[in-house]
Amino acid sequence: MSKAKDFTLKNTKLEDIKLSDYQGQHVLLLFFPLAFTSTCTKELCEIRDNIATYNNLNTTVLGISVDSPFTLAKYKEEQGINFDLLSDFNKDVSSDYGALYEVFVHGLKGVSKRAAFVVDKNGDIQYEEILENAREIPNFVAINELLQKLS
Repeated sequence: MSKAKDFTLKNTKLEDIKLSDYQGQHVLLLFFPLAFTSTCTKELCEIRDNIATYNNLNTTVLGISVDSPFTLAKYKEEQGINFDLLSDFNKDVSSDYGALYEVFVHGLKGVSKRAAFVVDKNGDIQYEEILENAREIPNFVAINELLQKLS
């Protein structure tokens, strides 16, 4: 178990969001490659549709990608996403968490890998899943079972 590295990123309202602001509750960090793509939409809409589960487990969900805050704002609005999406436009946080493709599809460089981290209320990483295949989705059954044990 390791400490989660703190970060500050802009949300879709251009507000600074710090991981350390969530001390005392669990945080599910979901890194995703790009807004408006099919697998990302499937993943994030699954969380959207089940947000009550995470709220009941004292867990804040934060989606993170290298898209701009403006792109993420449009995506959040169109998909009705009910949790914060954060822009890691400079790629620092994705890199710090080992969730950054050097080269993604079509030669795109510096795109977030699909990854999930559960950070407990003390700031420790309790779960880490970094997927090399962007078409795969994290194991939400295992994540939810862990969150139930932590709560």
